[in-house]
Amino acid sequence: MATATGRPKTLEESKEYLRRRLAEQQNPMVFHDRQAASEGIERLQSLDPDHWATVWAEIGARFEETARAAEARGDASAADTAYFQAYAFYFLGRFPCPNTPLKRDNAAKARALYLRATRDLDPPLTRVAIPFQGRPDEGREVVVYVRKPKGVARPPVVVQTGGVDSFKEERHGHAERFLEAGFATVSMDMPGTGESPVLGSVDAERQYTPVFEWVRAQPDLDGQRIVYVGGSFGGYWANKLAHTHREYLTAVCCWGGGAHLVFQPEWTARSRYADSYLSDLTESRGNSMGIHNYDEYVAFVPRLSLLEQGLVDGPSAPLLLVNGKNDTQTPIEDFYFLMEHGEPKTARVFPGGHMGNTPETLPTIIRWLRSRVDARA
Repeated sequence: MATATGRPKTLEESKEYLRRRLAEQQNPMVFHDRQAASEGIERLQSLDPDHWATVWAEIGARFEETARAAEARGDASAADTAYFQAYAFYFLGRFPCPNTPLKRDNAAKARALYLRATRDLDPPLTRVAIPFQGRPDEGREVVVYVRKPKGVARPPVVVQTGGVDSFKEERHGHAERFLEAGFATVSMDMPGTGESPVLGSVDAERQYTPVFEWVRAQPDLDGQRIVYVGGSFGGYWANKLAHTHREYLTAVCCWGGGAHLVFQPEWTARSRYADSYLSDLTESRGNSMGIHNYDEYVAFVPRLSLLEQGLVDGPSAPLLLVNGKNDTQTPIEDFYFLMEHGEPKTARVFPGGHMGNTPETLPTIIRWLRSRVDARA
């Protein structure tokens, strides 16, 4: 039987984690009204998932009421702001993963409220449901959010996903930065999260094919200049897509993801209660794969290794590897592993932990991707 090192955070340690993330505006406390978020943190009496879901949903419901009142008096701007806060708190109410009925209800409300809050974005956001020919027990569409920069006839396209706890709605801030750099953005859920039609598996990259084909078919998007950015566990899918879907991709960025060592039992045990994560990391990762038992997770995930799948020594799209050198969720050694196999990679390691979040991290990624699409203009 597999064993894990470390221990779960206590209630007080969890609250302190949230206070720190709120002060730093880091996931999962990026978009939240500080006073309301602080109130919610102090109201937490346990880490029971339904108690957690209830505390944050009650705050979300308050902002919903505020939004409706603003609508009733004709103040569209105030309504959109309040609806966005309602989304943000319902998102917290399903965080880190929607693995109970109440959390799943919060996840659905968060999606609906996000779309309501962003109806007047400039440039606008369009929800597109792309047909997906999956297996009998899988979904029939891949849902994406599309935005296009102003004044660019056929912009290059960044397809982006987060990880196991950050869905396409939480790509909002990054989408704004890519738009500023002249990219159209296609935000979607990685396998096993949000509205993804498939669970995470050894071949779940199938869900990306119709998305890339859809982009290629759009007359107002440059389908010959598509890049992909995957954050956190989404970085694993970035590493894989660089190999399996290289014919579609001008460049790929793995931001905080792994490839092989992250799936080995020793690392799984070591990272289960990572200091940079709120709860049991394997619970969130396992939920994206339909796995709800630690030992089943340990037994299954080595199959995701790109070495096990025979991919790492093959050709790949240009690949940028970005992370913090002291990441306790994903081993930085996986970058060395990737650089020791296959085609040469580009890497940028930042100070700090998971994702290497600094003021220069996202700008560095955008500059590198922009240089690759510009070279193909």
